[in-house]
Amino acid sequence: MDAAAFKARLAETAAAVERILDDLLSSEARPGEIARPRGLIHAMRYATLGGGKRLRPVLAVETARALGRFDRGPLRAGAAIECVHAYSLIHDDLPAMDDDDLRRGRPTTHKAFDEATAILAGDALQTLAFEILADPDTDASAKTRAELCLRLARAAGLAGMVGGQMLDVEAETTPALLSLKEISELQAMKTGALLAFSVDAGALLAGSDAQASAALATYGSAVGRAFQIADDLLDAEGDTATLGKRAGKDAARHKATLVAALGLDGARRELARLVEEAKAAVEASGAGKSGGMLSAIAEFVASRKS
Repeated sequence: MDAAAFKARLAETAAAVERILDDLLSSEARPGEIARPRGLIHAMRYATLGGGKRLRPVLAVETARALGRFDRGPLRAGAAIECVHAYSLIHDDLPAMDDDDLRRGRPTTHKAFDEATAILAGDALQTLAFEILADPDTDASAKTRAELCLRLARAAGLAGMVGGQMLDVEAETTPALLSLKEISELQAMKTGALLAFSVDAGALLAGSDAQASAALATYGSAVGRAFQIADDLLDAEGDTATLGKRAGKDAARHKATLVAALGLDGARRELARLVEEAKAAVEASGAGKSGGMLSAIAEFVASRKS
């Protein structure tokens, strides 16, 4: 897939997800709701709309497309995943966590509003994600919807993203350096689990067989690890203006990263290896030419500049 076609497809899917999120985050109360507090919905919209690469929703949508599903179901699942991602960024930026004041080139949610509103916005986005997945508009099958909720809970919770964040917090104050295995585990939980779920959700919604599911699980894991290494490299080598967030914070906070463990050259070699692993997994899935976008995403993850 050439670069122009890839960018156009990426923009098209991101815009479709944006429209769904804009509707889901409207200020009008929905059937069964009492009211939507104006300040809360404003903060939720601020944190979620109009920014970001929408990589996780794109992975869900493109995985489903590669396996033959093209309707709104995967787009809605992608919107749910983006709600979880936005909530995680809000909480990650708080003073008790990374204490960041810049995200996507503008003030973080707790700076634009206040800490209490930011925490509540994150809480509301997390629960909204499960509401979206449980809604029949996402998929007609109650079994599929329940499985989506179960798998997202695992990817985002105790043994996934939140657990990984806890390991990251602990690593900042641990005297001993984490081993390569420990760093890989931390990153697989904190960042990789939600990215891998995005692929998993698309495969589940498309009714993939055992062979395709296994291969795409390998793909999702490789892309998740590649994304984190690329992120660490950008933090080490990028600048704040380009990234849209504070650069160099990993080293300043003594964070456990593969860049710290392997060095810049070693991290780049591992990143290249993971991209090849991801592309081989797409081939193994049986998606054929339909999987071209998934292979292009793996290359994009490694080469991105922000």
